[in-house]
Order: sequence, then structure tokens, then C-alpha cells
Amino acid sequence: METLKIAVLVPCYNESLTIGKVVKDFKTYLPQAEIYVYDNNSKDGTIEIAKEAGAIVRQEKRQGKANVVFKMFREIEADMYIMIDGDDTYPVECVQEMVNQFVENNCDMLVGDRLSNNSYKKENKRAFHNFGNNLVRNLINVFFGSELKDILSGYRIFSKKFVKNYSSSIKGFELETDLSIYSLHHGLAIEEYSIDYRDRPEGSVSKLNTFTDGFKVIKLFFNLVRLYKPLLFFGGFSIVLFIIGILFMIVPIKEYFEYKYVYKVPTLIFSIMLMIVSILSFATGLILDNISIIDKKNFKVRYNNTK
Repeated sequence: METLKIAVLVPCYNESLTIGKVVKDFKTYLPQAEIYVYDNNSKDGTIEIAKEAGAIVRQEKRQGKANVVFKMFREIEADMYIMIDGDDTYPVECVQEMVNQFVENNCDMLVGDRLSNNSYKKENKRAFHNFGNNLVRNLINVFFGSELKDILSGYRIFSKKFVKNYSSSIKGFELETDLSIYSLHHGLAIEEYSIDYRDRPEGSVSKLNTFTDGFKVIKLFFNLVRLYKPLLFFGGFSIVLFIIGILFMIVPIKEYFEYKYVYKVPTLIFSIMLMIVSILSFATGLILDNISIIDKKNFKVRYNNTK
């Protein structure tokens, strides 16, 4: 355990009230770790406070949490990576137990689960956040056949293999959703550790917008379903179009059998077009599904060869 090089990754934007405590807590509970604070254009003295607390401070000018984390993943070399928000909402005192579980079970990603013990529900005071967490979790569990309890937690531990192979095109707070779906799609070893979430201290303001960021997360989910499960996505679209096409075709067919003539020719043409598009959609899903299977195989080879 002592030989592992551990890096603590703290993406930050205007967290002057809490960043000092987060850094000092890690120095207390995980003294062997190197603590990196990457600032994302803060204007409240976050950088100075983080330096005084003993963190290694760097900057990312492109706005967005995902941009910050991607830069951390590229630049920092370690055997294990602990990602945590700088708002002091996640408990650091349990980090050694999380590290132990991660190492003992040879995980690719360990998630700090805020939901199963209801601590997030009790502490969080922002409307609709609990609903949004549950909605995203249920959607992902249904579509990806998983049983994860907390999809959106910002407290995670990653292996070096995970960090050096992970890629995405997102920019902001959709990061956690993407990390979870990425892991499920590639069959990586995911575990969860129940933590006691606490709300932000008075005066500390969340950067999340409930509706705007919530919509981005839902949009990302469906985009990832299209990317990772194309046969399900395009096949479902195909079935809907096919059924609509059949319904529109009922009247022309009925006319033909009654009058031996089709009067509603535009309706017949429209229904045939729908069925053609339905067949094309299904074929698209089949082709993309085969590409996805090949991509997964290539990923496993690349992942297993990462040192």
C-alpha cells in the first residue's frame, strides 16, 4: 500500500471558503498522497489558499469541470487517482477505507455513494436534485443492466489504466454521467462505498444549474445510448416508424379491398416512406452495433496492455 503513488485531483472554481480545509484534510487522512488543485478561472483567491494549504496548484483556462479533469488525467502520473470536489461536501476521513477497498478488490473505479444511506437527501437543499439523481440512475440502470446506486457522485477513485484510456468530448458537469456509462459499456470493474454527504457550508454557492445542467445530463445519456447501444436506439426508432407506417396504410388498403382503387394515394406514399425509413434505421443500428462490438474488443486489448 505504501508503495502506491496516489494523486488527489481537486478541480476548482471559486471555492475559497472550503478548498483549504479539503487540502488539509487529505494531508491528515492520506499524508502519502500528492494533492493537485487545478483552478478553472477562479476570482476569489482559491489559488492562494490552496497553495498555502500545501497543494500543488495548476490552472486550466478552458471553462468546464470536464476540461479540468481531462487535463489532470493527461498531466499527472500516479498509480491511483482520487477525484473530489473542492466544496467540502464529501468526507475525507473515510478515504483510507476507500483506498483499501479499491486495492483489495482490484477496481477500475470506486464511487463514493451518497444516496443509499439517504445522506444526500437529508443534506441537499436544492429543489429537484434528488429527483434528478434518481432519474439518471434509474435510466442508466435500466438501459445498461446495472445496479449502481449513485451515478452523479463527484467522489471517485480511478486506476491508472482507467485514467490513461478514458476519452470523451464533453466539457462540463456531465462528467460523472459519462464516467459511469463509459465504465459500464466497457465492462470495467466498478464498486461503490457508502459515504455521508454534507451540504455546502453557508456562503458557499453551487455552480450547478438544476435545469440547464440537468437537461445536459439527460441529453448526454441519450447520446451515449445512441453511441454505445446503437441497435437498441435505432431499433426502437425503427419499430416506432414501422408501426406508424402500418397505421397510415390501413385506410389505403381498406379502400383497395372495398373499391379496387386507392383514393388516398399521398397517404399510401407517406406510409411506404415511413416503412422504408424504418428498415434503413434498423440496418443502421445493425451496422453501428457491429462497429461498437469491434471497438469494445479493441478497447480491451488496449486497456489490458496499459502498464
